[in-house]
Amino acid sequence: MDANSPHIKATHKPKIFNNSERFIEGWYWVIPSDNLGINEVKSITLLGRKLVIYRGQDYQVTICDAYCPHMGAHLGEGTVEGNELRCAFHHWKFNADGICVEIPCLDEPLSLKLKTWPTVEKYGIIWIWTGEIPRESVPFVPELEFQDYEAVLGSSFVINCHPHLIMLNAIDTQYFQGVQVLDIGFEKQELNQNAIIFSKYKRQYHDLPFKKVFRPLYKNPIYSICYWYGSTVTLTVGTDLRRCYLMLALRLIAGEQVEVQTIFFTKQRKGLLGWLFNRLMLWLSNSLVQELIRDERNILQNMQFNLKNPIKVDQSIVQLINHVEMQKPLMWKTWLLARSPETEVKETQTKWRDELTND
Repeated sequence: MDANSPHIKATHKPKIFNNSERFIEGWYWVIPSDNLGINEVKSITLLGRKLVIYRGQDYQVTICDAYCPHMGAHLGEGTVEGNELRCAFHHWKFNADGICVEIPCLDEPLSLKLKTWPTVEKYGIIWIWTGEIPRESVPFVPELEFQDYEAVLGSSFVINCHPHLIMLNAIDTQYFQGVQVLDIGFEKQELNQNAIIFSKYKRQYHDLPFKKVFRPLYKNPIYSICYWYGSTVTLTVGTDLRRCYLMLALRLIAGEQVEVQTIFFTKQRKGLLGWLFNRLMLWLSNSLVQELIRDERNILQNMQFNLKNPIKVDQSIVQLINHVEMQKPLMWKTWLLARSPETEVKETQTKWRDELTND
């Protein structure tokens, strides 16, 4: 074995990563906010589970399981009354917390509850938490966390591959070095238990002399990508003066496909010039996404991912797989925990290793 090509030992096959029967508990995008009007109810299927979403008179969104707990009628056929949803079959009514508040043939409703899910609207998107109580926030661009920004909803599209393969492409060092001819190596940072950041702080190829002089003045990485819940990606690219911010909200759909919703961000700037500059940065961000997807779409759709022999430059990929494997896995369609805590501990002890060793 070439001493300059050290291997990364991978002793455990991933159980969650690239598995179409599993997904990570977290926030997932549902539909654009503008697609749901007041007093409107819609039927949706998300990660294999049938749900109903409606907007009450108070403009708040509620997401609940699709079937009435009485006889299983589909609540998507129901109607919104104020902030409550009435079943179309026997006209039982449920409030935004899922509590049954009226059964027409009874003086008092039964003490029962329809399953509802935590819901938030942000960036012009409706999000759902796939567990009981949200442990972290809706995904955000780390660099913009404490700044004023503008968010603009982009296009959505479907690709015939698992969401995790799209995630890998953004930190594939061999791709940058071999295809894009860029010297990219990443620094890893755990933002929280559900989010991991990979960053590159300096340029190392074909820099002009004046750029080298100003390199120490770069406060922020020129390329930074943050992965949330193994499903949403935020990407920051550029120098301190010209930076593009974007988010790819990913979700697995039937047929082992991924549906992608793009969201673009700019810092708020004052005046006409600020508005024009923001339009330029939004256009550049959209162009960046279109180029990345166009170049890699066919490769991703025909890939059978199997990282049999990871080498040193694959370190960031292995680190991302490790991160995904440490998350809380749920089962497609049922949203039940995919394995017991005892099994999780055992598998964590034999997880993929980050350590680099020479053969």
